Amino acid sequence: MTAPAQSEVTARAVAFVAERRDPAEALGTSLADLSNDPDAFAAALRRGLIELADPAYLAGQQRIAPGIGAVHGVRWPLLAAVQRGFRNATRGDRPTALLFIADRLFREVELEARWFAFGLLERTLAAETERTWQLLRRAAREADDWITVDSLAHPYAKGIAAEPYRWAELEQLVYSPSRWERRLVGSTIATMTHVDRRRGRDPDVAVHALPLLGQLIGDAEPDVQKALSWAYRSLTVVDAEATKAALREETDRAARTADGHRAWVIRDTLSKLDPATADELRDRLAGIRKHAGAPSTSAAADTIAHFGRLPDPRQHPEPPL
Repeated sequence: MTAPAQSEVTARAVAFVAERRDPAEALGTSLADLSNDPDAFAAALRRGLIELADPAYLAGQQRIAPGIGAVHGVRWPLLAAVQRGFRNATRGDRPTALLFIADRLFREVELEARWFAFGLLERTLAAETERTWQLLRRAAREADDWITVDSLAHPYAKGIAAEPYRWAELEQLVYSPSRWERRLVGSTIATMTHVDRRRGRDPDVAVHALPLLGQLIGDAEPDVQKALSWAYRSLTVVDAEATKAALREETDRAARTADGHRAWVIRDTLSKLDPATADELRDRLAGIRKHAGAPSTSAAADTIAHFGRLPDPRQHPEPPL
């Protein structure tokens, strides 16, 4: 039996979402009545997500994110509809209740509940800043797949754009033993330009972001490398000249040391550079490739080699909310 044409797969997905979008939004609206009972809220959300799940989408998630934890298989437009219904029904509610809902949802087995919680934390950042960051840090420590990390990047980016001293949240992740926390550095920078299109595109963003990327480029983990190239591409709309200068410097280092990890990230950024610069960097990296098992060459890895690794973030005791 041949696989269905891509158009058939897309048409099925569109029809699946269209049929369930209104029930999904109604689910979100109904959850507003349970805002003061986090356990009941979690149970009702779980039941609703089971009804919205798509086995075909579940199989796709498991294929593109091997090793991902338990998921229902709810398509993102439907999860967004649930969030929208709940947000519209709770616009005037105090943000403190949302914190305790998010805390409870973090204990759910399926990851969609956690992803839903990230949207709640975007809403609590302004009024419950410190406790929101406590939950965001916990989510970073517990993250174990790229979908969760890249979803978490949204509240991280929003919080850092609102309070620039929060760049320190990313500075400490550069040295994390968790590849997922290191990926979060790149994903947050990449996301910032569209989470907050004004503050996220301020030239000062590049001033903070480029040194962090410079610490991580050379990381041996593909999950980190992909986020770094995504971040560099996003920074071309913030400060193209500074980004090109940083990439030229990294190209010099990669060419001098035949650094395949570094070269991969630079090549994956070239599509967002002007053609002349892209051709220049591509030519200088000709023949430099990654090799399986090659160690990290990043400045962060060198620092860790000299001073030792930080403790595993997943072993940190969790303070009360």
